[in-house]
Amino acid sequence: MSSIDRIDRKILDQLQRDGRISMTELAQQVGLSTSPCAERVRRLERSGVIQGYHARVNPEALGRGLLVFVELTLSSKSAEVFRQVRDELLLEPRVLECHLVSGTFDYLVKARLSAMREYRDLLGQILRKMPVPAQSNSYVVMEEIKEGLALPVDPVPVGA
Repeated sequence: MSSIDRIDRKILDQLQRDGRISMTELAQQVGLSTSPCAERVRRLERSGVIQGYHARVNPEALGRGLLVFVELTLSSKSAEVFRQVRDELLLEPRVLECHLVSGTFDYLVKARLSAMREYRDLLGQILRKMPVPAQSNSYVVMEEIKEGLALPVDPVPVGA
């Protein structure tokens, strides 16, 4: 992956704010003409820096207002167990995020659901599909303070 310069960082910042911005408007925002700006965007896409464009949907509009985090602790650990857990959790569409973490538990799972009844069903399914016995701790979100996908686009580090 080639280095990301100051202009690329401006492009990334603008696209994270508005992925539907026209190339002409983006070019004006970052101080380029349209063609060089479009080429930079294509390069950032090809190199995998830009991984996609998404519509942000209100979970309440789809009846998925319940946000739950689950800690999973496995009774035994191995590369094969981690692979099996990964494969099972990737198949569950209600799991929005899943992270293998260091610390007192093994996985942190984020799910958006319709009600506690659905959560109980999801947790039961997850625990039944674990390749080894597992314990869980659940955290039901009472209020969402901040949730975002935009990464801070810091200036180019000194000496870079």
